[in-house]
Amino acid sequence: MKHVDLAFGTVYGSAQFVAETLADELADLGYSVRLWQSHELNDFTPSNEGLLILVSSTTGSGDLPEDIQSWYYRIQSTAPYLPGLHYSVIGLGDSSYSEFCGAGEKLDALFTELGAKRVLPLLRIDAMETMEPELEAKTWLTQWHQQVQHGLND
Repeated sequence: MKHVDLAFGTVYGSAQFVAETLADELADLGYSVRLWQSHELNDFTPSNEGLLILVSSTTGSGDLPEDIQSWYYRIQSTAPYLPGLHYSVIGLGDSSYSEFCGAGEKLDALFTELGAKRVLPLLRIDAMETMEPELEAKTWLTQWHQQVQHGLND
């Protein structure tokens, strides 16, 4: 059974709901899942041999939500080398803003810099197009699961 760490950054709860939905779906697919709450993140550094899914909304001018900022900056400053980590990012945003899904882009760039490998490209979910981002995330998860099952490129 493969283990998946799942973390989220949220302002109004949408990213958290998406992460909780994915955690349930992953468990149904037979994965061992740890959903990290924002108050637990300071003790969390992703495993170099693991699977990580990050879900984040975007605030301000492409900023990370407050509940995930300190973790992001800690990981950025400690810069663990994670070439064995396979990760994916789901960004929630509003395309009417110039920094659409900026927080997701920052998370994606950080983990690329740390040597981690993407399972799938950044998924951008646009609030202008969908009222239920968890449904898009569930559809995306089908593709993610197929990629993981058919082997990850190292």
